[in-house]
Amino acid sequence: MIKNYKIVQKFEEELIKKEKVNIIKNFQIMDAMYKEARALGVIPLKDPLDGWGIDAKIALVVNCVQKTS
Repeated sequence: MIKNYKIVQKFEEELIKKEKVNIIKNFQIMDAMYKEARALGVIPLKDPLDGWGIDAKIALVVNCVQKTS
């Protein structure tokens, strides 16, 4: 259990700032994920519009929540 989350949050933010973006590695990861999804039969979708109503309701709720600082 984290007792002082602000220290951990500050550490994570500094770690993210120091880490350099590796575009090639990111594309390789994306490509591998796409190939895995194809192998599992998840992509292409049989019915791309299936479930869009639920997604719309979730988006409506999320967008209606006031942002807190």
